[in-house]
Amino acid sequence: MLLACCLLVLLGTRASYAQQTTVKGKVTDEKGEPLPGVSVSVKGATTGTTTGIDGQYTITVNSGSAVLLFSYIGFEEKEIAVNNRASVNVVMQVSAENLREAVVIGYGTQRRADVTSAVASVKAADFVKGPVQDAGALLQGKVAGLTIAAPSGNPTDGTQILLRGNTTLFGANANPLVIIDGIPGDLKTVAPEDIESVDVLKDGSSAAIYGVRGSNGVIIITTKRARSTNMTSVDYSGYATTQVIARKLDMLTAQDYRDQIKAGTRLANWDAGSTTDWLKEATRTPLTHVHNLTIRGGNSTTNYLASANYRALQGIFRKSDNNTFTGRIDVNHSMFDDKLKLNIGILNQTNSYTRNNNGSNSFNGWIYRQTVIRNPTEPVYNEDGDFYEQTGNFDYENPLALLYESDGESKNVNSRMNATLTYRPVNNLKLSALFSYSRFNGNNGYAETKKHISTIKSGVNGFASVSSNLSIDRLTEWTAEYSKVMNKHHLVVLGGYGYQENESTNTYTDNQDFPTDVFGYNNIGLGEGIQNKLANISSGKSETNLISFFGRVNYSFNDKYLLMASLRREGASQLYGANSPWGNFWAVSGGWRISKENFMKNTELFDDLKLRAGYGITGNPPSAGFLSQPLINYGNYVYSNGKWTRILVPATNANPFIRWEEKGEANIGLDFSMLRGRISGNIDVYNRRISGLLYNYAVPSPPNLYPQTTANVGKMENKGIEIVLNFVPVKRTDFVWNTSVNFSTNTNKLISLSNELYQTTTPYFTTGEAGIPIQTFTHIVTIGDGIGDFYGYKVIDIDDDGKWIYEGRNGEAVKYDDFAHSFEDKKVIGNGLPKYYAGWNNSFSYKNFDLSITMRGAFGYQIINSQRMYMENPAIQNYNILRSSYDPVFGKTQLNVNALEFNSYYVEDGDFWKVDNVTLGYNFSKLNNKYIKGARVYVSSLNTLIITGYKGLDPEVNRLGLNPGLDNRDKYPTTRSFTVGVNLNF
Repeated sequence: MLLACCLLVLLGTRASYAQQTTVKGKVTDEKGEPLPGVSVSVKGATTGTTTGIDGQYTITVNSGSAVLLFSYIGFEEKEIAVNNRASVNVVMQVSAENLREAVVIGYGTQRRADVTSAVASVKAADFVKGPVQDAGALLQGKVAGLTIAAPSGNPTDGTQILLRGNTTLFGANANPLVIIDGIPGDLKTVAPEDIESVDVLKDGSSAAIYGVRGSNGVIIITTKRARSTNMTSVDYSGYATTQVIARKLDMLTAQDYRDQIKAGTRLANWDAGSTTDWLKEATRTPLTHVHNLTIRGGNSTTNYLASANYRALQGIFRKSDNNTFTGRIDVNHSMFDDKLKLNIGILNQTNSYTRNNNGSNSFNGWIYRQTVIRNPTEPVYNEDGDFYEQTGNFDYENPLALLYESDGESKNVNSRMNATLTYRPVNNLKLSALFSYSRFNGNNGYAETKKHISTIKSGVNGFASVSSNLSIDRLTEWTAEYSKVMNKHHLVVLGGYGYQENESTNTYTDNQDFPTDVFGYNNIGLGEGIQNKLANISSGKSETNLISFFGRVNYSFNDKYLLMASLRREGASQLYGANSPWGNFWAVSGGWRISKENFMKNTELFDDLKLRAGYGITGNPPSAGFLSQPLINYGNYVYSNGKWTRILVPATNANPFIRWEEKGEANIGLDFSMLRGRISGNIDVYNRRISGLLYNYAVPSPPNLYPQTTANVGKMENKGIEIVLNFVPVKRTDFVWNTSVNFSTNTNKLISLSNELYQTTTPYFTTGEAGIPIQTFTHIVTIGDGIGDFYGYKVIDIDDDGKWIYEGRNGEAVKYDDFAHSFEDKKVIGNGLPKYYAGWNNSFSYKNFDLSITMRGAFGYQIINSQRMYMENPAIQNYNILRSSYDPVFGKTQLNVNALEFNSYYVEDGDFWKVDNVTLGYNFSKLNNKYIKGARVYVSSLNTLIITGYKGLDPEVNRLGLNPGLDNRDKYPTTRSFTVGVNLNF
């Protein structure tokens, strides 16, 4: 009996095992694209798995009649009976597109629905269209909290980016870290037309995985990649653009000069007999053209992408050009049943642009100033054909002579080679190794002829300089990632090691007194300055490295409770010799998908509702090295033993306590999607506390060798709110309207600059500069207040004699002649950082037509209008001035003060609203052509319309550093662009 029972049990067990079957399949979307990360489970059982990156899955079921459940955020859940099949393929239907999109989070991707940090994504279809300066301009007005400005129309300049405010005083670069396909770069490394998407890691919990490099946020750029299709495709895009100056200053004309001479308000000798529009003479109608060719091919085993991009950017000023060629190759190869994959990338970028000044800038803004202030009755040339000059007038030079009596060029080569190996030894485990070698080599040359006004005034008889710089960056990163689905639990563990080193060298040589101008800067040894010991020669070298160990854990339970935690430990060479050269940067964030709770299941309003919160610590290294050590440098010469000898002098004091600047950031956010994605958005509230800010402190000497010590003492705070709302107001077969609104605020405060050991002598420091002849600081940074405060005299009225009336120290009115004009009489008269930012983006599609309109604005800030400050005084006779100089001040009388001054009358509200980008396109959907598969033509404008009360050229002025809001008079005017383009697919 016992034996029989055992046999029955054994047979039953064998029968049970015999009924187990393995089911395989592939999950795709409606377009046939594979869906990775789809949850696959057996109904009524605990068995479960997820699809791989190719959408494939394998699961074991106990019965041929089992039912499989397929669920994926953003798609409708599916139930499919196995029915004794060995293969079950599934096509899932979209419920909310925005929830399933992949978001790059650093060393991997996540579904939008799983993200627990403040991360924003912008795809290529939503980029700003037109001749953008760099990749940053693609995002203008698209990301809440990310302020992007292009305060210059110079084709060699780039955008200014500030993410959630300033985070440093005198530390390292305040720009966000830019990662391109996993490798650090900058916004000009890759051609804008070659970018597929951009993801922005905004808060500390998302950026902490990048440690000290991520303190100012992270911009992750993903380029167009090779695809595993068994066909070859060719895409071409190209456009041509012309530009005009967006706004011009209203200066006096030659006729105005002659009318004033007739009226007796100007001496007759100011009429030089000509009529010249100097700005028109120095500018042109530029033609820019850009071409991009992309070829994809291969199969599922080996595939490739090759792209070539040529950008011929012509500036509106003569001799301001930028020609760039970028070539890129991306190759993928799979081996050993797709267990081992190799990716190889090669990028080479050559850049050549003209230069018009001896320095690091690409165009001499002094030239623009001279076109504005030049007497419009003066001729361009003398009778003998030489450029007309007035050498007796201070800081007054012929702008055409500045352009044509100088010559310069910069040629840069930026190359990058990288390889990534990915190995999957077992299911759920991925091992990766990345290697990258980047090399930037720049060569610059500049020359001024014997007739250049600068060489005439200084008597150097011609000038030339050459310089070069070389930067080599090596990077390797090794990571291991393990993912596991256990019933309702989903776990992803990442660990890695990184090493990055940079080696930079530079050389500079200049010479003067040349026998001829023929060679320019190409025969610099010909000058006599070397023999006369008037030439300058210098060179330098620096090396830095960064060692990193990092890890991250992502966990979710039932797609309802989400957790992410990361830790990065880093050591940098800038802290060599310090007591604490290593830093620990950690983050934790969590999410609660409220919409998955039982009490929300019967609510059809929300597709998804998620509350998230996070906190993360990142760091900023010192920009200078060896601050922990006492350094010496070469100082002045002393006369000893019958000769002059250069001596060594102290350059810094030792500070072994030097360390990272640390930023701790808390972020609380709410994500939502409603009505099948018709309404979606997010709200974020953040608070950044930066501690250990670097500052230079006065110390007694002796006992210190040097009168200043750099120390980590300061504390700063940034806080704000970001709101993004997306709507699909109309969604019909022929007509779709998508609209998105974003709004953000940011407030900044310097909390402290002192501790028990280091004390500031005053509770403030001054910064910024008003140039000749005013020559004073423009900004003040006060403990307890924010960065960006203007500090100057406050005028409240004007008297009958046309002189200023000021607000005194105690609020009383003080006349011009009784005013002391001292530091104590100055007040805070504005702030150059906007309090509020907003953007409104619209896209319309009607049949084959598409229209996109991007708008943005900034509010609650002021600008120092340098153009008015220097050129709005009727007492000025020796250079041209604004027509508004003769307007009544405060509506009373004309200004009658024969001195220029920085005061509140020249501080204006900078609030603006821009219709930034308008693009109208037409898609040819039915082409009866065996070669051309698709085509699109479009017209576009950039900086289309501006609504502002600001009287200067553009209210988008510098917002970086400690002196934002100063509208520099030596600038390259911003432009308005008009573009015609075409996209072709072969």
